[in-house]
Amino acid sequence: MAGLLTFVSARGGAAAQRDAVADALGLLRHRGPDAERIVATDDVVFGSEDLRVADGHPNATQPIEYPPTGVTAGRYLIVLDGAVYNAAELRAELEEDRRAEFGTGSDAEVVVAAYHHWGPGAVSRLRGMFAFVIWDSSARRAFGARDAFGIKPLFQLPTSQGVYLASEKKALLPFVAERTAVDTVRLQHYLTMQYVPEPATMHPEVRRLGAGESFVYTPGGPLANRRYSQLTFRPTPVTDEAAVVHRIAEALRDSVHAHMQADAPVGAFLSSGIDSTAIVALAAEKDPGLRTYTVGYDAAGPGAQFSEIDVAEQSARALGVPLSATVVTAADFMRALPRIVWHLDDPVADPALVPLFFLAERAARDVTVVLGGDGADELFGGYPIYREPLSLSSVSHLPDSMQRGLRAVSRVIPQGVKGKSFLERGTTPIEERYYGNARIFSDEEKAALLRHYEPDVRHTDVTAPVFKEAGALDDVTTMQYIDLYTWLRGDILVKADRMTMAHSLQLRTPFLDRAVWEVAATLPSELKVPPRSQETKAALRRALAGVVPEPIVHRKKLGFPVPIRPWLRGEMYDWAHGLLDTSGAGDLLDLDVIRGLLRGHRKKEADHSRKIWTVLVFCVWHAVFVTGTMRPGFTDVSPEESRL
Repeated sequence: MAGLLTFVSARGGAAAQRDAVADALGLLRHRGPDAERIVATDDVVFGSEDLRVADGHPNATQPIEYPPTGVTAGRYLIVLDGAVYNAAELRAELEEDRRAEFGTGSDAEVVVAAYHHWGPGAVSRLRGMFAFVIWDSSARRAFGARDAFGIKPLFQLPTSQGVYLASEKKALLPFVAERTAVDTVRLQHYLTMQYVPEPATMHPEVRRLGAGESFVYTPGGPLANRRYSQLTFRPTPVTDEAAVVHRIAEALRDSVHAHMQADAPVGAFLSSGIDSTAIVALAAEKDPGLRTYTVGYDAAGPGAQFSEIDVAEQSARALGVPLSATVVTAADFMRALPRIVWHLDDPVADPALVPLFFLAERAARDVTVVLGGDGADELFGGYPIYREPLSLSSVSHLPDSMQRGLRAVSRVIPQGVKGKSFLERGTTPIEERYYGNARIFSDEEKAALLRHYEPDVRHTDVTAPVFKEAGALDDVTTMQYIDLYTWLRGDILVKADRMTMAHSLQLRTPFLDRAVWEVAATLPSELKVPPRSQETKAALRRALAGVVPEPIVHRKKLGFPVPIRPWLRGEMYDWAHGLLDTSGAGDLLDLDVIRGLLRGHRKKEADHSRKIWTVLVFCVWHAVFVTGTMRPGFTDVSPEESRL
C-alpha cells in the first residue's frame, strides 16, 4: 500500500528530476506515512510513500526491485497502491510452476513476478484493489494498470520530457505547465453530475487512467492506454432462486474474509443500512471483537433527523460489536472543507464525503484497515431511482405516435402541475433522461450560471458511449451499468479513497470483488427491484436474512445523510456568502445567480441546497488550486503541504 509518484523519461537523464519528484512525493505522505523511498536511474524516478498493512520485512519498502537474486536481479521496479487478496495463491503458483524467487512477502513483489512470468495478461488474474507502475529496464518499457472497478486511482501527465504518474493529481501539479487553467467543458459536466467524469480532470493536461485499464509507455513513444477488463451485466433467467440467494451469501462471506487479510488492525464502518451491516456481520464471524465506527449529528440540533447514530448503535448491539460514534457539527464542515477539497484534487459535491472525512479520522486512531459497504447499490440494484422504469412503464411502452402526443401535452401543462413530470419522463428515452444519481443543474440553469456556456456540451457526451456499451440490457440493468461506469467511479470511489487516505486509512470494499460481481452480474431485474413491491436489492436482502438482524434487512437506506438544507438556512448562511465573495471564481461563474438561490433557500421558497453546495465546493476548489487564496487549513501541515 503506497502513495506513488513516478517519472519515466522520454530521452534519458531522469535522475536530474529526482529532487523535484522527491518534493512532489511529499504531497502524498498522508497515503503512506510509514516509510519513504526513491529510486532514480537514467530512465526513471520511482517514489513511494508506504503504508504498512502487511510484511514488515525491510526489503518490502517500495519501490521493490525484482528479481531479488540472479543475473537479472533488479531488472524490474514496481510501486503498488492497494491490496491483492489472492497474492498468496498466485505466489504459490509462481513458485511451483515457474520456480519464481521472492525476497519479501509483499503484494507488490507478487504482482511484478506475475508480470515477469505471465506478461501483461497477469493483471486479469489479480483479485483486489490496485494501481501500479512497473519499469522493465531490460525492455525499457513501463507498464501499469488499475483494478477493474477503479477503487484505486492513477493519474497521468504526459509531457515532452516524459510521463509522470501519481496516486493523486496534486503530486503532478508541480510539473503542469498551465496550472491555473480550468477545463470549462469538465466544469459544465461537474455542474450537472457533481463530479468530473473519468478519465478527465479539471486540469486539461492531466487525465486518469480509466478503471480496468492498463498502459504501456516506451521512452520516446506514445503513452498507450487500453481496457483489459470490461464489467458487463448478463441477466440470466433464474429457475432456482434459493440457489442464487445462497451463492450471493457465500460469495460475499468469502469476499469479506479475504478483505480482512492484514497484519495491521482492521475495523469497519457501520451506518443504518443493510450494506455496511452485512459487512460487519460477516466480518464479526472472523473477528467477534471487530471495532466499528459511525457518524452523525447533535441530537439537539437541526441535524438530528439526519443522524444515524441511534440506529447504528442498535445494529452494533444486535451484532455484539463495539461501536464508536462521531458527532459532526456545521462548524466542523466549514472548518474542514478547504482541507477536504485539497485531498479530493478535483471538486466532488457529494455532501456525504464530509462526514466520511471525520469518520475516517476517528477510525484511524485505532485501525489501519477499514471495511465499507460501497458498491452494493450498483451491483444489486439498491437505488430507489432504479424503480423508475417500472413506474413509467404505462407510458414508456406505448407506441411512438402516442408518446409524441403525450409529450406535446406535457409541454402545455404549467410547471408544477401534477402529471407534467410523469409525462415528460415517460415519453423521454432513457438515454436522454438518465445520467446517474446526481442531477444538479439543468442545461437552462447552466446557461444562466456559466460565463462561457457551451450549448453543444451535454451530459449525453459522457453517457452516450456507456449506453452504447450497455446494448440491449433492460432499463433497470442499463441504469446500473451507467452508474457503474460514471457515478461509482466519479463520486463514490473518489470520496471513499480520498477521505480515508487523508488519514492514512486503507478502505476496503468487499462488495466490489470479482467473485461477488460474478453472481451480481447475472441477476435478472425482478430479483433486484421486484415489480409488485417497493423493495430494492431484493436478492441481496434475502441472501442476508440469516446474517443481518431481521429489523435491518428491510430498513430504508440512508447512508450517512447530511443536513446541509437546514444548515444553509442557518449556521452556514453567512459563511456561504463569504465563500462566494472571496473565491475568485467569478470569471467562470455568475455568482449572483447563486446568491439569489441562497436567499431564496433561506426564505424557504425552494430547496436549493444541492445547487448551492455544488457551487460552494467548486469555489473552494478554485481558491485552493487556481488562485491560491485559500489554504487547506492543516494543523499538522508538512512543508510540502504548506506550499499549496
